[in-house]
Amino acid sequence: MAAMPDPDSGARLVLATHNQGKLAELRSMIAHALPELDVETAVVDAGSLGLPEAVEDGLSFRQNALIKARAAAAASGLPAVADDSGLSVDVLGGAPGIFSARWAGRHGDDQANLDLLLAQLGDIADPYRTGAFVCAAALVTPSGLEHVEHGVLKGTLLHQPAGDGGFGYDPIFQPEGMEVSCAQLTRSQKNAISHRGQAMRDLLPHVVAVLGDQGCHPAQVNARDGSRLEDPPW
Repeated sequence: MAAMPDPDSGARLVLATHNQGKLAELRSMIAHALPELDVETAVVDAGSLGLPEAVEDGLSFRQNALIKARAAAAASGLPAVADDSGLSVDVLGGAPGIFSARWAGRHGDDQANLDLLLAQLGDIADPYRTGAFVCAAALVTPSGLEHVEHGVLKGTLLHQPAGDGGFGYDPIFQPEGMEVSCAQLTRSQKNAISHRGQAMRDLLPHVVAVLGDQGCHPAQVNARDGSRLEDPPW
C-alpha cells in the first residue's frame, strides 16, 4: 500500500510514472532551472513511493494527464506532474488517439499496433496520410492548483517502417519538414522537436513556481514562444 513520503526525505515533487527515462528527463530540466536543488532527492517517481497506476478512463489526453497527476498528488501529498500522449491520424478522425498504446487490443504491443494502423491506412494516398503526435502534461498540487500544457508534432504516416530507434509509432511517422522518420532521429534530435518535449518545456515554469513556493529560488525560465489554443481538442 502506498504511503506518504517521509517529511525528512527531501521529496518535493512526484512524477506520476514508473518510467525511469521520463524521471531522468524531468530531473534534468528542473536542475537546469533550479541549480541549487538536489533533484535526485527532491524529484521522485510514483514507483519509488509505491503509488499504484491510476485508471486512465478520461476521454482526452488532457483528462488522462489530470487523472494521473491528481491521483499522485492525493496519494503522496506532493505536487505531481503527469503526461499522456498518443498519435492522432486525420483520416481516422483523430484515432488511435487516447487508445494509441492499445490500438490492436493489448496494451503496449507496439508491433501489433503499428501493423494494424498500416493496414488501416493501406489504400490511403500520401496527401491524406497526415497526423500528429499529441501530448498533454499536467501539474496538480495537493492544494488544488492545476495547470495543463499541450505539445504537438505534425507529420505524415509512411507506408513502411523506417529506422530502428524510438518506440511505438516512431518508425512510420515522418515529422513535417523532414525526410526521415522519428525512429531515424537521434535521441537529442527527437527530444528537441517532440510533442512531449514541447509540453514539458511549457509546463516547466509552472513547476518551478510551485517549487519556488516551497523555498527554492529559480533561475529565469521562459516557456516556448507561440500561439496557444484556449481550449485544445485533445
